[in-house]
Amino acid sequence: MRLPVFALVCTASLLAGCEMLGIESPEKVAAAKEAEGKAIGGACRHAGRAIEDCYVLNKRADKAAVFSGWREMNDYMRENKIEAAATQLSPSSVSAPKPLVEAAASAEEKRAPKAAANKAKEGKPQDS
Repeated sequence: MRLPVFALVCTASLLAGCEMLGIESPEKVAAAKEAEGKAIGGACRHAGRAIEDCYVLNKRADKAAVFSGWREMNDYMRENKIEAAATQLSPSSVSAPKPLVEAAASAEEKRAPKAAANKAKEGKPQDS
């Protein structure tokens, strides 16, 4: 009778010590990822970034959590009439990820097809 009680007490004490060893439960990991995603989304909205840009810049973040944080910050900023924060870094001092640079270039070409056509002509040798 003493052995099962002793085994039960030992097992309970070992399981209680798992958190002290740094072993996190799946629920804690999921909650941390969601909180991080919401923080990323809120920061993107406060910085004036579009949600699509936020997804491109933070590929590992959970998109649903990022969108939730972005939307919450958007609602908060509208209610309190807060403008997006102006960036303090110049574009030349920050290297943007390649997909973002390519997306911006293609968007610029769509906005100004004549300018893109002129740009393409400048790069080609002319027949004289």
